[in-house]
Amino acid sequence: MADKVPEGSNFDARQFDAKMDEILGAEGEEFFTSYDEVYDSFDAMGLQENLLRGIYAYGFEKPSAIQQRGIVPFCKGLDVIQQAQSGTGKTATFCSGVLQQLDYTLVECQALVLAPTRELAQQIEKVMRALGDYLGVKVHACVGGTSVREDQRILSSGVHVVVGTPGRVFDMLRRQSLRSDYIKMFVLDEADEMLSRGFKDQIYDIFQLLPPKIQVGVFSATMPPEALEITRKFMAKPVRILVKRDELTLEGIKQFYVNVDKEDWKLETLCDLYETLAITQSVIFVNTRRKVDWLTDKMRGRDHTVSATHGDMDQNTRDIIMREFRSGSSRVLITTDLLARGIDVQQVSLVINYDLPTQPENYLHRIGRSGRFGRKGVAINFVTKDDERMLFDIQKFYNVVVEELPANVADLL
Repeated sequence: MADKVPEGSNFDARQFDAKMDEILGAEGEEFFTSYDEVYDSFDAMGLQENLLRGIYAYGFEKPSAIQQRGIVPFCKGLDVIQQAQSGTGKTATFCSGVLQQLDYTLVECQALVLAPTRELAQQIEKVMRALGDYLGVKVHACVGGTSVREDQRILSSGVHVVVGTPGRVFDMLRRQSLRSDYIKMFVLDEADEMLSRGFKDQIYDIFQLLPPKIQVGVFSATMPPEALEITRKFMAKPVRILVKRDELTLEGIKQFYVNVDKEDWKLETLCDLYETLAITQSVIFVNTRRKVDWLTDKMRGRDHTVSATHGDMDQNTRDIIMREFRSGSSRVLITTDLLARGIDVQQVSLVINYDLPTQPENYLHRIGRSGRFGRKGVAINFVTKDDERMLFDIQKFYNVVVEELPANVADLL
């Protein structure tokens, strides 16, 4: 996924509008409308039942800032420009918008998503497939470096969504292996990256081959002039959704991994670390509510004091447990991602990912800190054979190096 966007490259709204006016002259005034409706749960968005099932099964519990604002206007068929950093949940935003609007009885390509790299295209394909699991969506990634023949075979057998890189997609359109007659949605992901990699002409060429009345979504961390130009040429009355840079940062957090050969050995490893955990306050993340209960029982069974919270508990119980934890009367908290965003406990200096998150985005929410407090912290990731790929993805996503845990972990805290 994209490299970190350098500080300061984030346009603020005023700069952005001034830039628009400069490029568009006076018509810039009417060009954008901003969209400010916020939905704080997926249930409130009016999505199909089977799409909701897919969203929850994928591990999302509460929409991120861009999802709260961005899913609904896309589902309404509006042209959207969504500006947000990588790692904020953009992918699931447009995937949900696409999946909501497909006609599943028609096995023709109805949505085309372009991404700057093969890896990102394949990642989007995975998310689209997972979220659309209960809808029976057929998705195919068209990327360079794979067999053209195979691409043609899959496309001719029929798919609902094509995700791809500009070169291969243009090739498939030109050969008419990818037919554009039914395409009604077009998404450019990481538009700024795409333009900086010199794909502008290809994007324009692809546009020429698509039906004239098409919904366009542009997702980008920054809005350089070329991206604005694209939006102006190809979009009708777009709404703009601007999500401010998250306050969370990974700066000042030492990150380590522990190789755990088998899932069953994680518990021993955690118990070995327990004395260290209890020196400070620590949070242990697992991926399911059931596992919170299981791990809590196991730890208590070994006479370790731990608290636990998860989404099945009523708010009142959760509040009491969080109060105990904040006050320091309990020192180890076991929880799921649901609460990752809500735990800003000043004293937490150690986070353990007993399970790695299912998506790289959630890593930041678990271990990231509000940079304002400038606190130091340590994160320890338990990594089994199956997790190696995810650890690699996380390092790439955040441009960080996670080292093996040294023996003197207590000295780091």
